[in-house]
Amino acid sequence: MKSKMKLAAVAAMATAFSTPMLEAATAYNTLTGEAPLVVAHRGASGYLPEETLGSYELAMQMGADYIEPDVQMTADGQLVAMHDSTLTRTTNVADLFEARDGGYKVSDFTLEEIKTLTVKPTGALSAPDSTYAGFTPSMADPYKVPTLGEVLDLLTEYNTANGTEIGIYPESKTPYNSPQNQAIVATLKDKGYDEPSDKVILQSFVRESIIEMGEALIEQGVSASLAQLGGVRLVDGVYGVNGSDGFFSLADIADIADGVGVSAGGITEDFITAAHDLGLIVHAYTFRPLSEEAAFAMIQPMLDWGLDGFFTDYTDFGRTVVDANAPAAVPLPAGLPLLFAGLGGLALLRRRKAA
Repeated sequence: MKSKMKLAAVAAMATAFSTPMLEAATAYNTLTGEAPLVVAHRGASGYLPEETLGSYELAMQMGADYIEPDVQMTADGQLVAMHDSTLTRTTNVADLFEARDGGYKVSDFTLEEIKTLTVKPTGALSAPDSTYAGFTPSMADPYKVPTLGEVLDLLTEYNTANGTEIGIYPESKTPYNSPQNQAIVATLKDKGYDEPSDKVILQSFVRESIIEMGEALIEQGVSASLAQLGGVRLVDGVYGVNGSDGFFSLADIADIADGVGVSAGGITEDFITAAHDLGLIVHAYTFRPLSEEAAFAMIQPMLDWGLDGFFTDYTDFGRTVVDANAPAAVPLPAGLPLLFAGLGGLALLRRRKAA
């Protein structure tokens, strides 16, 4: 009887101490309790030519959780990583080609032609010669315009070589382009990015593109999340997002998407709370701090509100802010190791008696 009472007392003590063990850390203030995502906006675009393989590689080395390629379609139906609808701002196209229809639209040039271009550095902290101290790109011609397939190949190679699980966050650019939407999903499938573990988020400012890509995911057997882009708006007391094709309430967005990507300038704590109440993640764009101090000033208040992630041209600064918010471990009770030693001794004693 005494032996049973002693064991019961020890069991009760073990139960009393079990909760601190399970709650060894405090969760982040996000919808899922996981760390906010650092999304490399067009790669490490503050330092190297944007939307290039070299830029994406540097961003991954700096600790990006996701890389973000913008996707445009060429004249011959190929998908390239390019933010603007024209090639003018970021490439040397005017040095090599005459204007077409008065300009240099991506959609007026073939992939073969675009592959002859070189992407120029445009970031505030970029070097004119497209170098970054201590970084040597692993590929030949790192600052050419890549295809979406090439970006995915680089991501696969990097994750495999480094044991990382970096995701990809492609944006189907405006205006609405059905072949482009279908081709994005088909390319993901072709490159093996079709499982939840592959960490894919598809985004667009165009609601119809979100709907169409969602349908394509089902039809092609691809798993990915969807995010509606736009600016925060409050209409008649209802929060929503202004996309390229109008205002849609958060409830409307929750019917077709998993989250929203919204301009940082309009985000409030109430907006994040309203989105979270509907199960929507909230990502902010675009933070361009030129120092760690500026990064904390820009990003920290929104992380305190529960922001789930953000786009930044400076992956390193964003990574520093998120890492500084890592939950502190809760110390275990001082007597817990002794308790475990006692439990182990009792178990050993019982085994000896049984023998």
